[in-house]
Amino acid sequence: MRRGSYPERPWIDRVARALPEGAAVLDLGCGSGHPVAADLLARGFGVTGLDVSEAMLDIARAALPAGCWLQGDMRALDLGRRFHAVIAWDSFFHLTGADQRALIPRIAAHLHPGGWFLFTAGPREGEVWGAVSGGPVFHASLSPAGYAAALEAAGLLPRQFVAEDPQTAGRSIWLARKD
Repeated sequence: MRRGSYPERPWIDRVARALPEGAAVLDLGCGSGHPVAADLLARGFGVTGLDVSEAMLDIARAALPAGCWLQGDMRALDLGRRFHAVIAWDSFFHLTGADQRALIPRIAAHLHPGGWFLFTAGPREGEVWGAVSGGPVFHASLSPAGYAAALEAAGLLPRQFVAEDPQTAGRSIWLARKD
């Protein structure tokens, strides 16, 4: 469904420009690897993708063999290594607010000092149900103040928050950096 649509590109560009050559990047909730992981691999970054869906990972493995594709639940994130960036575009908000709060310190532990965390969330606190391809999809969000507090408590400095960014089809975006 995502091929040809890449509204997150300006944000991925921003993070990519800040990374060292060949940097290690974790695509959290990577799905099929398109478009984010595919773009990062094409730029020469070492991409690890984590997703709960083995079927989506099979697509990523076939199309993008240069990536490292791991099956797992992001809530149990424990890869035993660090990354220069963690990107959770259109994935993090499928967790409950409590699960998001618990995951933020795990993400911080997976970042090198100076590493970046880019993720999408809702513009305000709450839970909603949407639909993708006719099926129900859960979304949850903390308040902007709640995210800022959770990020800061984990040693991540919020650098930017844009609510309902029209350039990304209305997504709300957070960019934070590890101290």
